[in-house]
Amino acid sequence: METIILAVVIAVVVLGALGGLIVGSRRRKPLPPPPPEAPDITAPPAEPHVGDEAETPRDEPRRTIEEVDLPGGPAPVVVEEPPVVEAPEIEIEIPEPTAGRLVRLRTRLSRSQNALGKGLLTLLSREHLDEDTWEEIEDTLLTADVGVQPTQELVERLRERVRVLGTRTPEELRGLLREELVKLIGTDVDRTVRTEPEDRKPGIVMVVGVNGTGKTTTTGKLARVLVADGRSVVLGAADTFRAAAADQLQTWGERVGAYTVRGPEAGDPASVAFDAVKEGKEMGVDVVLIDTAGRLHTKTGLMDELGKVKRVVEKHAPLDEVLLVLDATTGQNGLVQARVFAEVVDITGIVLTKLDGTAKGGIVIAVQRELGVPVKLVGLGEGADDLAPFEPEAFVDALIGE
Repeated sequence: METIILAVVIAVVVLGALGGLIVGSRRRKPLPPPPPEAPDITAPPAEPHVGDEAETPRDEPRRTIEEVDLPGGPAPVVVEEPPVVEAPEIEIEIPEPTAGRLVRLRTRLSRSQNALGKGLLTLLSREHLDEDTWEEIEDTLLTADVGVQPTQELVERLRERVRVLGTRTPEELRGLLREELVKLIGTDVDRTVRTEPEDRKPGIVMVVGVNGTGKTTTTGKLARVLVADGRSVVLGAADTFRAAAADQLQTWGERVGAYTVRGPEAGDPASVAFDAVKEGKEMGVDVVLIDTAGRLHTKTGLMDELGKVKRVVEKHAPLDEVLLVLDATTGQNGLVQARVFAEVVDITGIVLTKLDGTAKGGIVIAVQRELGVPVKLVGLGEGADDLAPFEPEAFVDALIGE
């Protein structure tokens, strides 16, 4: 019995020892490494080393760090932003004063337009003024686009004055010719561009004319003249048929700080003109200039549209000025255009452009006689300030030489 008990105790001791060895060997095996920790995105970035750029170059895209959820935790993601492009600033120009333009334009006119005056003085200086000479004088005037009736009147007066005077020194002839030309052009009419109505604001000016006469450019130059005289201006881009007309007019306005009202391409011109006057009244400006489409005088529909623009604008207030822009180089063809426009709208003044090139100075006399309205402005070049009020005496002095 004792032997059996002893055997059992030995067996228990042996089994206990074997169990401890197994457990000890399992504890001595290495454990797997822990998973890596996610980086701390709230920590500030490392300071740049000496020689490194601390700022992102101006033209390089900026980079920002955003959090994105991943199975292992949030991780930084680099997102590129487009570079910031600053809009270019438009520099407001200060137009040249009116007086300065007049001096420069008078000089330019005297260089390019004195062929008429010199030709007449040469003919009148002949020792014998026979019928052939007077016919040459008539031809010279007609070639200069003076027109038939004004030419006949001028020649008749010259013949009478020369016959009465008896002597014809160069000084006397120049004075005689100057006096008669000034009388023919006329100095007793008001050539002021009416932009200052007494009872209201703003003054409303509509500019009309056929394609290619420089109508939109003239509108922009007139805005410069008004701004130079201290007036505030709103421009109405009612020429919606020509794609670049509104852009061109807006560029003119931005140069001098004038606001431009425009509509959709091929939109209703009358609507744009209406909105321009409405905007001008709300802004309290001095003048609204409305540039209309380059109407072809042979297309009745377009001329009817021009009449509609005038009627719609006058729902706000009467038009103070309707300026007809004519290309002086077209000569007598310009008179045909002038007659048709005068039938549609009441023309109050004429702007003669391109008077510095191959134009004949006599067109000033002819167009005034044809329409019964004065030439108020003349354009003598492509420069921004090459537009000035028309002065009959200065014009004649430039023709015949002072």
